[in-house]
Amino acid sequence: EWDGPVIYQSLRAEAYEAALAELRRADAVYFCSCSRTEIQAAQTRAPIAGEELHYPGWCRSGVRAPDRPLAVRFRAPEEPVRFEDEAQGPIAIDLATECGDFVVRRRDGLFAYQLAVVVDDAAQGITKVVRGADLLTSTPRQLALQNVLGLAHPEYAHVPLATDQNQIKLSKSAGAGGVDLRDPSGELWRALRFLRQSPPLELRLSGLSTLWDWAIRNWRVSSMRGIRSAIVEAL
Repeated sequence: EWDGPVIYQSLRAEAYEAALAELRRADAVYFCSCSRTEIQAAQTRAPIAGEELHYPGWCRSGVRAPDRPLAVRFRAPEEPVRFEDEAQGPIAIDLATECGDFVVRRRDGLFAYQLAVVVDDAAQGITKVVRGADLLTSTPRQLALQNVLGLAHPEYAHVPLATDQNQIKLSKSAGAGGVDLRDPSGELWRALRFLRQSPPLELRLSGLSTLWDWAIRNWRVSSMRGIRSAIVEAL
């Protein structure tokens, strides 16, 4: 369990502003007046649901419409960003072709997740990040920001997403049911199976402390190598 103070992004504007100022000094960002509607109209193909729009770089050499509210975009590196993911293996993503220059401060003045999480992770001394594989493509953006800001890279592990038969991620918004709090050991046992940890059947009815002890001693992140999603009902 986390034993440090809770950090609220709504109270961290000063830290984000300082990071943005450092990015400006490095000429790593620029102002952008382009709207989502304009960017969407410029796409060469219809975007897949949930897919990020590719920014064409229109404002790189100067703001097109300075009278509009302005966002701030980070210049995507020219070379692919490479890293070793503990769960997914070697990853290489070319941000220039994947998404183009990405927003670090929105037109309404709010800071984007990519910058906020980089600043907050560094402030808290985070060394390991474990999260769902749907955030795998966010990691190269965060690594690129860390490089310019001179921040250490945490180790990353992106675990498989739990989906239904239609490959839709289980979530409240998708109407997925909650875990059965009447059977915590059973739910934890099933979660370990989902994560390919192969807990013994006899642990299914054991106490939580026994199950946690086994899980910690036998944890193998390599068992999830290359698996980005799995159907819960099939496990």
